[in-house]
Amino acid sequence: GGICCLTGPNGAGKSTLLRTIAGRLPAAGGDISCAVPIIYVGHTDGLSGAISGRGNLAGWARINGFSATEPAIDAALSSFATNRFADLQVRVLSRGQRRRLALARLALAPANSLWLLDEPNAGLDQASSRILDEIVQKHATAGGMVLAATHLDFAAAAKPRSLHLPGLVT
Repeated sequence: GGICCLTGPNGAGKSTLLRTIAGRLPAAGGDISCAVPIIYVGHTDGLSGAISGRGNLAGWARINGFSATEPAIDAALSSFATNRFADLQVRVLSRGQRRRLALARLALAPANSLWLLDEPNAGLDQASSRILDEIVQKHATAGGMVLAATHLDFAAAAKPRSLHLPGLVT
């Protein structure tokens, strides 16, 4: 269990590194292997605007082979206080509401998973950022791992490790 923040200027390769670890981009060389489930939440939320937040979570869980029972979905929605708008089509939600729905997927992931989070607290208000930090710390304490690319303060109370990508020198 542990938390590591990827930092560095725009264009340094933080998102590319996360996408490569997640298997969404090919590695330029070598191999990446991971013995635990990988959960990737990119800086774009990856939600369908045409369906509800609840429908998005249920579909994501089914596609990834995770529990998509109604109680599990309700618990995931509760984890980020998204219940009151979970049945609305995602396209009518604010940026912060969409982000919270995207992050609620984490509550459906296995306890031992590696969470790859790209700008996880972008668009969140202070209360939602605190919820995210608490969920991340709880995941790490239970043996899970988190690698987050961020420019913002993230899980500071957990004293995460940091990896700085310096970017290109021009």
